[in-house]
Amino acid sequence: MRSFVLILALLATTPWLAATSPSLRHVSDQIPVGLPLTSDPEDNPVTPERLELGRSLFFDTLLSADRTVSCASCHRPDHGFSSPERFPEGARGRRPSRHAPTLLNRAWGESFFWDGRVTSLEEQVLRPVENENEMALPLPEAIERLASSASYATLFAAAYSDGVTRENLGKALAGFVRRIRIGGSPVDLFRDGNISHLGREEKAGLWVYESKGRCWRCHSGPNFTDEAFHNTGVGVVDGQPEPGRFAVTGDAADRGRFKTPTLRGLVHTAPFMHDGSIATLEEVVEFYRQGGRTNSHLDADLARIEMTDEDARNLVIFLRSLSAEVAEAERKER
Repeated sequence: MRSFVLILALLATTPWLAATSPSLRHVSDQIPVGLPLTSDPEDNPVTPERLELGRSLFFDTLLSADRTVSCASCHRPDHGFSSPERFPEGARGRRPSRHAPTLLNRAWGESFFWDGRVTSLEEQVLRPVENENEMALPLPEAIERLASSASYATLFAAAYSDGVTRENLGKALAGFVRRIRIGGSPVDLFRDGNISHLGREEKAGLWVYESKGRCWRCHSGPNFTDEAFHNTGVGVVDGQPEPGRFAVTGDAADRGRFKTPTLRGLVHTAPFMHDGSIATLEEVVEFYRQGGRTNSHLDADLARIEMTDEDARNLVIFLRSLSAEVAEAERKER
């Protein structure tokens, strides 16, 4: 009941959310069709009270320095928990240098941020709060604000025995993010043997994906990502790549490498790439069709792909089908 009341409050205070509230259906305890079982960390099992707290924090502008933006401002539920802007506006009008990636299916993530700088969601969710180009609020001040709020003092006390702490802030937000899930696409049902759920063009696109397109080499597994880092040439200027993963590891081989994103929910999350530099799926396919962008550290797997225009169109149609969700009543063989 309290969760329902909280959603009503969010709809009343966030107009764009009210118009797109079905997007909140992706917040669920259920494992979507096509995804493997996953569990919460032993030190952060999600309870209804913790989920309610995490959801409230996610939508609250209290966590930004000037109280103008929340996590949901950049990771919008009506946009696949991503941003329609290349670089979304943060507190005090500042903007980061990276596109806000989707939060869909981060429960299956192995590292976080485009350069993989952290390995737990509990740590990842706290970084944007302090980042000067995002929410710009020092964590000690965030904790002070939360502790001085009667409503949050109550919510934290119900969720954690030690109340408002930095650790519990990270746990609550991470628990909410782990419940943002998508699956049950026609592709999943096709792979499960219900072959009628993919049409001729989608099947042709799947063939391109798994053969000449070589997409599977990076976008593999049930979440359509290898959770690894690759240099595809995105962001290269005058033949020179950005630091990318190199900034984390110090290994020169990692220069220009960025994390492979999931392909699930793709139609909701444009623009694409770590810098938001590609606007449409058609342009993404064309970018890889040309072999990425040449630079000194381009991945060895990147090369010009010989495909027809029809191949490219079918591949886009297949990719779009990964974002469709088949209702349970329609999942039997048609």
